[in-house]
Amino acid sequence: MVFTEHWKTRVYFQVRSICWLKDVYLARYSWNYFPTSGIFTVMNTEQIHIELTFRTSRSGGKGGQNVNKVETKAEALFDINASAALDEPEKALVFEKLANHISSEGVLAVSNQTERSQLMNKTLAAEKLIRLLEKALTKTKPRKKTRIPAVVNAVRLKTKRINAEKKAARKSKNPEDWTED
Repeated sequence: MVFTEHWKTRVYFQVRSICWLKDVYLARYSWNYFPTSGIFTVMNTEQIHIELTFRTSRSGGKGGQNVNKVETKAEALFDINASAALDEPEKALVFEKLANHISSEGVLAVSNQTERSQLMNKTLAAEKLIRLLEKALTKTKPRKKTRIPAVVNAVRLKTKRINAEKKAARKSKNPEDWTED
């Protein structure tokens, strides 16, 4: 979806992921502040979460004997070409900006292995993937060319002249003084 907003700032709020882990309710929130003018893109994150597939494997790091037995490393896979959540211009933008993360088959892969729980690693990998997509689809504000103020140039040239006079004063004008003793 693409919105054009010219007269007020819009704040977009969404619940990124919800999971139950050891009877603790974890909710991750995403705040996106959109500019007051221009075009911005809102992704269908629910559809992206539905289209995600996961691959698990054994991970290194802490966990003791658990590391050798349980597949806790999670890799979130997102097939960009087959996605219904992104339209064609968005897909092209994602392919352009995230070329290093995308395989030759057009699959965006993000992995996480920081936690001991497979469920938590899946949640964090999905969040990381959503953040990557959000960053890729954010349109940067064009830079305005500005001139250097005259005062700044004057101060720079004055400092340059003072340093040149200091160095000239250190140098002897007499060639006979140039020989080393």
